Amino acid sequence: MGLLQGKRALIVGVASNRSIAWGIARAMRREGAELAFTYQNERLRERVEEFAAECQSRITLPCEVASDDEIRAVFERLGQHWDGLDILVHSVAYAPREMLEGQYLDTVSREGFRMAHDVSSYSFTALGHAARPLMKGRNGAMLTMTYIGAVRAMPHYNVMGVAKASLEANVRYMAASLGPEGIRVNAISAGPIRTLAASGIRGLKEFLVQVEKTAPLRRNVTIDEVGNVAAFLCSDYASAVTGGVTYVDCGYSIVGSAE
Repeated sequence: MGLLQGKRALIVGVASNRSIAWGIARAMRREGAELAFTYQNERLRERVEEFAAECQSRITLPCEVASDDEIRAVFERLGQHWDGLDILVHSVAYAPREMLEGQYLDTVSREGFRMAHDVSSYSFTALGHAARPLMKGRNGAMLTMTYIGAVRAMPHYNVMGVAKASLEANVRYMAASLGPEGIRVNAISAGPIRTLAASGIRGLKEFLVQVEKTAPLRRNVTIDEVGNVAAFLCSDYASAVTGGVTYVDCGYSIVGSAE
């Protein structure tokens, strides 16, 4: 029997077969979870439906996370398929591309700052609030994706790092709020991976090389390894783990400099 046998999970954020969310979906399905997926817009609908089919799921729902109406509709429609939800996975982040160039103060704008925080941080709050009724009494788990740029200034990460810092604080406050209801909230801070989202950050290729040379395991992490940790954190084996950030980065976050 898998770690997640009998559990139902909503995956928000699958955009390609290189997405961290896809690695999580595969791991959760392997461990027995029944899955549902969201897609951002009609352009991505067919692609996400194909991913869902690979996971033996027919539930794909439109969700632009910047819209409270669409978030509300997701859970209303999900409630027509399922009588409850055990796991919410949030793997969504966005900042205008021009915000990820040059130095932070040279590029950041009020609107870019607002947008990065809205999509990358607040959307987790909004999804958690809307998911709450379906997760009542099920000892559920909510999980989001962060990055070391939340706690260290990383080249070109800029406003996204500030938004991820907000997201990590969000995890703690959501955990405190939902804990009395038996719902756990955690984050994974994955090492750099060649995802569609990461491709917008200049210098990614060079940073991957640096991590490979510097991390204690002397390699980069994969989406499947992130997925394995996600499955554990959302399983009953992690029933006392909440409000934390788990690094899945081959140890890069513990190292001060390369030898």
